[in-house]
Amino acid sequence: MAAVQVLLLAISAVLAVGLLIVGVLYLYLRAPALEADEVQHDEIMRREPSPEVAECNRLIVESQENLRRLQPVQRIQQARIAMDTGFRGRDIDYEQQGIEYREFAVGHLRGEWVLAENSDPDERLLYLHGGAFVAGSHLSHRPITATLARVSGCAVLVVDYRLMPEHKRLSGISDAQLSYRWLLENGPEGAVEASRIFIAGDSAGGNLTLMLAAWCRDQQLRPADAIIGICPSTDSTLLNPSIRSNRATDLLLGSVLAALVSIPKPVYLISSWLVLRRRPNDPIVSPLLGDLRNLPPTLLQASQCEMLLDDSLRYASRARQVGSDVTLQLWPGLPHVWHIFVPSLPEAREAMERIGEFIQAARGRST
Repeated sequence: MAAVQVLLLAISAVLAVGLLIVGVLYLYLRAPALEADEVQHDEIMRREPSPEVAECNRLIVESQENLRRLQPVQRIQQARIAMDTGFRGRDIDYEQQGIEYREFAVGHLRGEWVLAENSDPDERLLYLHGGAFVAGSHLSHRPITATLARVSGCAVLVVDYRLMPEHKRLSGISDAQLSYRWLLENGPEGAVEASRIFIAGDSAGGNLTLMLAAWCRDQQLRPADAIIGICPSTDSTLLNPSIRSNRATDLLLGSVLAALVSIPKPVYLISSWLVLRRRPNDPIVSPLLGDLRNLPPTLLQASQCEMLLDDSLRYASRARQVGSDVTLQLWPGLPHVWHIFVPSLPEAREAMERIGEFIQAARGRST
């Protein structure tokens, strides 16, 4: 009997120590609690979504259903194929619309230049695509990058940064940093210093974009003239309230992030730490949680019904509190990164036009 009691006490002690370690790690890895006064809305671009949104939603749901039929090991590869071929057939021949694509290859970096008829080779825009760090490429985002080249008048460089799980998350970060350094001194016509430079990205690419803005400041590199985050992921701890409150209304991320959202928070944070090789609250993977002072003028666009809504709201609020210039534009009832449906979706055209206007305003500030 005494031996059994000793064994039970030992087991209880081990469990208590284990729970204590998990609790300490949770406090170490989590983001600061979201305070209600941090969340503030900005410019609402429309009162109601356009009728064309229904067709976009149908295509998203269809693509998600096709992925769910596959085994988990097949889903990443199929998602990459689906993104590169698009949610819909390419009903616009972008090359016939005056867009030129040039292959980009420097060292291990690959991608493409996207040039419109009005693109200035000395004014450059680095575009970092989305895809949850596991999918996406220069092909998947051509509707966005071709439109960006037109509305911005810049030479757009799209880099295929290294993806997980074949590579570490930090490899993609390193590729983004290397691409920016290279772009400062090189354009589509050769080694010429950029007269102006911009950074833009969506979702996971938005995370890299905002990371770069702070990294350039810390490295004392020439800052971008403006930053554009399209539905960016800013907090890798996934603890912002809209991650859960908007799960039912986010047709794209609702299924993609469903498994992650259902994992107990301490388990998710510890698992993320092991996978990322960085604390999920480290600013290198969670730009929201870093120093947001002295950043370039920044435009954020987000949907009010997407799971990453608070990632934009909170970033804008915290950056403004320390004096950085952030413009936040919100649209109702739209899917995550609705911009991919340009030109058929009116809201996508509007959002891209707003980006063009923001870049033009940044030019005025830098002259």
